[in-house]
Amino acid sequence: MKLLEKLSSDIKQHITRLSNDGFQQIFERIDQLKIKNGVDRLGLDKFIEQCAYMAAGSGVISGSGGMLTMVIGIPMDFINLITQQFRVTMAIMYYNRGTYQVGFNEFMTLVAASLKVEASVALTKTMMEGVAEKILLIFGTRTAERLIPVVGAAIGGTTNYLFIKRMAKMVRRIQVEPVVIVVD
Repeated sequence: MKLLEKLSSDIKQHITRLSNDGFQQIFERIDQLKIKNGVDRLGLDKFIEQCAYMAAGSGVISGSGGMLTMVIGIPMDFINLITQQFRVTMAIMYYNRGTYQVGFNEFMTLVAASLKVEASVALTKTMMEGVAEKILLIFGTRTAERLIPVVGAAIGGTTNYLFIKRMAKMVRRIQVEPVVIVVD
């Protein structure tokens, strides 16, 4: 029982840390101009595919060695998975709007909506925690399966790839263009 309580406490601590600063740090490290250039050069679909393969690569690495690489690889894989999701979301926003500069609050509202987390007009800490919790839950379901080296690599790579592809599909469904109201 104490082990379960400790695990629950650790997860809540990671969620809080991720929602407080982690998302913004990842967001700020992404070069939005490079995403624009990548979409212009490759096209949106190929850019999304490239991001999905990059996510799959870290999934394979973190699951390839069983327990040994899982301890080191899972944090790296998690950060890469979030980064690729953010890159795909920014690429779709650029593709739909024609402008590549996106603010953090607007961006996180779209990410939350794509994860089907309740998103209101204003960005709130509760929404950020909801996003962090949803991502950690998705990520955590695969952790136990990665203990078996070959199977873990296949599962890690495949689930990361499919996660990015599904996220791209969800973001594409959400209207990302601002509503323009004409006043006469």
